[in-house]
Amino acid sequence: MKKTISVLFMTLVFAVNLSAQSAKYFSDTFADVVKKVNPAVVTITSERVVTDQWRHPFEEFFDNDYFGNNSPERERRSRALGSGVIVDAKNGYILTNNHVVEDADEISIYLIDEREFKAEVVGADPKSDIAVLKISTDNLTAVRLGDSDKLDVGEWVLAIGSPFSSNLSHTVTAGIVSAKGRSSVIGSVDYEDFIQTDAAINPGNSGGALVNLDGELVGINTAIATGGFMRSSAGVGFAIPTNLAKTIMNDLIAEGRVIRAWLGVFIQDVNDGIAKALDLPDRKGAVVTEVVEGSPADKAGFKIEDVVVTFGGTKIRDSSHLKNLVSSTRPETRQEVKIIRRGRSRTLKVDLAELPQEDVIFASNRTPSYSLGMRVEDLDASMARRFRLEDTESGVIVMEVSPSSAAAKAGVQPGDVIKRVGDTEIDSAREFRTAISRVNGEDSVLLLIRRRGGSIFLPVELN
Repeated sequence: MKKTISVLFMTLVFAVNLSAQSAKYFSDTFADVVKKVNPAVVTITSERVVTDQWRHPFEEFFDNDYFGNNSPERERRSRALGSGVIVDAKNGYILTNNHVVEDADEISIYLIDEREFKAEVVGADPKSDIAVLKISTDNLTAVRLGDSDKLDVGEWVLAIGSPFSSNLSHTVTAGIVSAKGRSSVIGSVDYEDFIQTDAAINPGNSGGALVNLDGELVGINTAIATGGFMRSSAGVGFAIPTNLAKTIMNDLIAEGRVIRAWLGVFIQDVNDGIAKALDLPDRKGAVVTEVVEGSPADKAGFKIEDVVVTFGGTKIRDSSHLKNLVSSTRPETRQEVKIIRRGRSRTLKVDLAELPQEDVIFASNRTPSYSLGMRVEDLDASMARRFRLEDTESGVIVMEVSPSSAAAKAGVQPGDVIKRVGDTEIDSAREFRTAISRVNGEDSVLLLIRRRGGSIFLPVELN
């Protein structure tokens, strides 16, 4: 009995010592990584002049002529806070999110040593939410770029940035890689292949560093999922993988724009119903819903109902995965694409072309999920004339509503002007998509609609 107790006691002592050693290892490792990376992380403030038209608080409840159409305009300065990462010390290149600096009149960079610089935008890509900035100075420290494809789910990562305030710059949080290849997360970008992490990410962290325990940059922190209207961390954060960001960055620096390949198909995910109808073994891949005439896909022999299962030797998870693979491939290259057509496997060879400059959507339904079953566009002067709206009308115009969609059930109609989503005023399609993405997890959202000179509220069921 004494011998058994002695063995148990020694085992417990060993376990405690091992636990202490592990804690000390992680503590030392985290500290070393932070010392290495912190000088490369910057705080970004951007300012722009915004012109607002003053509106009487009761204007929406009266006819347009009651208050007149001569409401005064006022200018104000809008200030945004974000983070960035120095990726090239020699040339002063900084990687960040596009939404941190979009439409900015002035951008300021703050280093950890309290130096301050004005930055210029080298290039920006709203489709991926990546921007490259440049500052001119010496004695910069750059972070080493890691291979985000080698990240494993469960691997430790650190997030560094400036949450909420510049006074909280270089805040460090730790977590693990919760998942990879996340898409349909934000709704305001076209190309999504996010790393999900439970390292705390909050407003102001956007554009900051996600690094592995080797001190390598593996992601650009971009978004959070809050589960409600409170914009704070809920343990679900998202980062753009370094490999994707690097490709876009190199194009922006070299060309001033992003060069993307184009396949020329509309695609969607494979669900259970499609898998059964097309006699597919599982839900992997992307099903073709339309082939653009004269496109590379058309010339290669793609047909509606083809299911793309591999592209260039890479197995396809879903439509977003295929979209990202094609866009990151250089144009004017030939790729082998494996498809399933009517239950039989075939291989097609496609000569990719560059994505046309006009807004041809490569791979999305005409009614994306974030739109609640409707397609909206920015309300500009020509659009206002087309729908016989006031020139001063603000919001987004509803162009299409899918039958049986959430929007259709709520009574939304083409030609409606959406002015507000919940408590958020809307001035662009981008703002609309962002506002919709923020109410994920809610039962419903209230839309303020302008229709035939009057305003109405329409509750839209989300679940």
